[in-house]
Amino acid sequence: MISTGIVRHIDALGRVVLPKELRRSFDITADTPLEIFTEGDAILLRKYRPAGACVLCGEVSPDAVQLHGKSVCPRCREALAGR
Repeated sequence: MISTGIVRHIDALGRVVLPKELRRSFDITADTPLEIFTEGDAILLRKYRPAGACVLCGEVSPDAVQLHGKSVCPRCREALAGR
């Protein structure tokens, strides 16, 4: 893990604010779902991506193909092929 040097307090409702720089760097908006994990004494946040979601657009498609262990939907495959 890399320390950002940023310290935030939790408010009375249990909320913590992610700094604008981090939200911008990770493309996190107000409607971005986040998964919460624990590892030892650490709490980890990760952008939620459903199983089988396209690595490029996030769409879940039964017609997605696996490329190097990542799902790619038909629409993104066509876009990559230049069609």
